[in-house]
Amino acid sequence: MAYLVDITVRAERDLALLFDAINAGRSAAAFKWYRGLTEAILSLEERPSRCPETPENASLRHLMYGKKPHVYRVIFRVMEKNRRVEVLHIRHGARQRFQRGESRFWE
Repeated sequence: MAYLVDITVRAERDLALLFDAINAGRSAAAFKWYRGLTEAILSLEERPSRCPETPENASLRHLMYGKKPHVYRVIFRVMEKNRRVEVLHIRHGARQRFQRGESRFWE
């Protein structure tokens, strides 16, 4: 049975900022990459536990998308009881790990 993929307001904002940052509205190649990212996020409806736990928090998982240097982390939580995946944040993979308190919004 599939999981429901729920994208939080913060993750939606992250996607919108990323769309603008890569100029996906004007570049076919950037739009294709962006569409691939959104499809990868939606693929979490099948076997979301295939993705590893985040180093910052063992209750969260992350999906890596892209090729160096354009790798992004999709950070999400799997709620088995409800068969739901909650996408919390999308950030560039080269960014430092979260510091104490920075991830407070999902703890």
